[in-house]
Amino acid sequence: MKNTLRLEELAQFLASIYAFTFLDFAWWWYPALLLTPDIGMVGYLVNTRVGAFTYNLFHHKAVGLTVLLAGWLTMNQWLLLCGLILLGHASMDRLVGYGLKYADSFKHTHLGRIGE
Repeated sequence: MKNTLRLEELAQFLASIYAFTFLDFAWWWYPALLLTPDIGMVGYLVNTRVGAFTYNLFHHKAVGLTVLLAGWLTMNQWLLLCGLILLGHASMDRLVGYGLKYADSFKHTHLGRIGE
């Protein structure tokens, strides 16, 4: 099952790259912005509860889909870009085992413990 989930995440990551090709941005925007959702980790400077909230805010696929939908409805290229980056990054993270965080520890995710 784990491999099936990883294949699903890989497909979503590749789909976000493909969808990006329809936007009016140079190719380098996607790789340049791909790690920006990790800004959500800054909440861990406060404590694990705040860190989990801010991390999950930037890594929840529903947030990415909402931003993408807002961009599509308004035909705003920047919102479309942000939505694709959020979705692509979340899929990339889950592909390598980083899931949404629980409040007790950065390593405790909905996919299990990181590194185990």
